[in-house]
Amino acid sequence: MLRTALKVRWIAFLLLVMGAAAAFAWLGQWQLERAIIASQPIDAESETIIPLVELQVPGIAPSEVASGHMTEVTGVLVPDSYTVLTGRLNYGEAGYWLVGRFLAEEGSLPIALGWAADEVTVLAVEDELNAAAEVEPAVVTGRFMPTEAPVVPEGDQGPFVESTLSVASLVNLWPDFTGPVYEGYLVADVAPSGLDVIESIPPMNEGSVNWLNIFYAVEWIVFAGFAFFIWWRLVKDAYERELEEKAQLEAK
Repeated sequence: MLRTALKVRWIAFLLLVMGAAAAFAWLGQWQLERAIIASQPIDAESETIIPLVELQVPGIAPSEVASGHMTEVTGVLVPDSYTVLTGRLNYGEAGYWLVGRFLAEEGSLPIALGWAADEVTVLAVEDELNAAAEVEPAVVTGRFMPTEAPVVPEGDQGPFVESTLSVASLVNLWPDFTGPVYEGYLVADVAPSGLDVIESIPPMNEGSVNWLNIFYAVEWIVFAGFAFFIWWRLVKDAYERELEEKAQLEAK
């Protein structure tokens, strides 16, 4: 049978089968990759930085696409418009956020600038930022998040203590505030000196395994194996015919 398989006709057919099997294997790998991508929990598209002006409009609730999306915005931090938020977790540790009012061409945007474990550190950084107020516009990059609901301070806290980043509450604290404001805030990916970068969690997909893609991947692998089986079967049939013809000649 080996002599039959080594004939030019069957070697050429084997090369054709190998090409088809390689194509089937590639299609199977592609289907498997699609199934894996569909099961990934992180929304990869949200990690692509898009200018905020293209992502969100001031005064409108953030869309599902805008919420949690990485973005960039150009503007300046407004002096004396900082707010300290209490009870903010950063990698599981409670502490304080420093939030500033960022004035862009389209409107005002709250920015969560950084985190510290104690309030004294946050207040010291606030004083430094107020003393070194920048006039030239700067580009800030971070994750855009929807506004949080306001929370009434507990009994032992002062009336102006803030624990959530509520845009509706912040605009009442900003001095001389006018103009449009974004219904969300930015978690800056670079913190001022003295503060830690705030943990920024990407939005999560439901991440379910696409069994249909897996079925197709297995199907293409079966096709690749079946192509080799057809070649082997045809060679075997040709070999058996040769044996029959040889037996008939010897019988004569």
